[in-house]
Amino acid sequence: MTTAQPPARNPTPAPPLWSAPPRGRGGGAVFAVVGIVVAGFVGLLVIAYLATGLGASTLVIGSVLALVPLAVVLLAVRWIDRWEPEPRWALWFAFLWGAAVSVAIALIVDVGVQLALAFAEPGGSPDEALQAVVQAPLVEETAKGIGVLLIFAFSRSHFDGPVDGLVYAATAAAGFAFTENVLYFGAALAEGGASELGATFVVRGIFSPFAHVLFTACIGIAIGIGARRGGGAGVIGWFLLGLAAAVLLHALWNGSLAFAGDAIGLYFTVQVPIFLGAVLLTVLLRRQEVRITRARLAEYGAAGWFSLAEVEMLATPAGRRQARAWARAQTPPRTALMRKLITDATHLAFTRQRLLTGRDPGRRAAVDEHVLLQAVAADRAALLR
Repeated sequence: MTTAQPPARNPTPAPPLWSAPPRGRGGGAVFAVVGIVVAGFVGLLVIAYLATGLGASTLVIGSVLALVPLAVVLLAVRWIDRWEPEPRWALWFAFLWGAAVSVAIALIVDVGVQLALAFAEPGGSPDEALQAVVQAPLVEETAKGIGVLLIFAFSRSHFDGPVDGLVYAATAAAGFAFTENVLYFGAALAEGGASELGATFVVRGIFSPFAHVLFTACIGIAIGIGARRGGGAGVIGWFLLGLAAAVLLHALWNGSLAFAGDAIGLYFTVQVPIFLGAVLLTVLLRRQEVRITRARLAEYGAAGWFSLAEVEMLATPAGRRQARAWARAQTPPRTALMRKLITDATHLAFTRQRLLTGRDPGRRAAVDEHVLLQAVAADRAALLR
């Protein structure tokens, strides 16, 4: 960890725009383009594969039903990501990676294993329980986790800590679960009709829409911890640690479905507590983000970039609600301007955190800080206009 200098003094200290809380950037652009194009192309191949195996009409029905758990998961991810929103391109890449590339990797490995077994033992069939408990967790979590690791590698300025890792991992997992649900729903309809489809939807769409999110979240949180501790090669160790936890959780889940005599009882005694624990951990991580934002913006406030009331406005949930209410009440409304000020100030706080931990090589964080300070000043001026 390096010792960062205090923020530069504002040559024109910010006047107090509010006497109390008001009442009632370009990193990773090339990676984004290339990654989204490649993942999109792989997605087309996966769609063609599913259409060939299931038929067009069955694929459409499965896709429509798979949108229901997907919407639930993405709404939860959006709630987690509200404090410091991640760039849209990174979220699109994570989703497409999970929905297309990770699925393609899993399918290729599965075909390879089946061919190897057929060659080694002609006429033999793979052990489905072994595939569910060993092969699927190891291959699927590795495939999804690589996507999260790529976002860290190519866009470190947008990967500030465990919450960011959780958001990216959950988005990738949501994409993977969506495609997997399309396959399962389509296969259930083709093999057993409406009754089989209904039972499959209850299990996957109602009882376990967050299953893949819980698994892959271990990887994202671990990479985020590594990023906050300084990044570098040490992140690989954190990635492997998170991968091990994800594989074990995934294997536990699949094993409970494959071997348990009372799957429903096991679901409520094991899986539900794990889910509730994950919710509690997410809330604690979000509170940590709030504390970091408040501490770092207070430093800029002491240097004249914000008034004391503005720090409270920008760095507390209550202050942000009051700020948005004030912006909506103006004529004309200034909601978009206020939202931009809040976003830029939050990014500024986490850029300051990167400076304090010495995470960025060279002068990247210092350049980002300079750009964001200019953006904050412009946001303030626009709000006053």
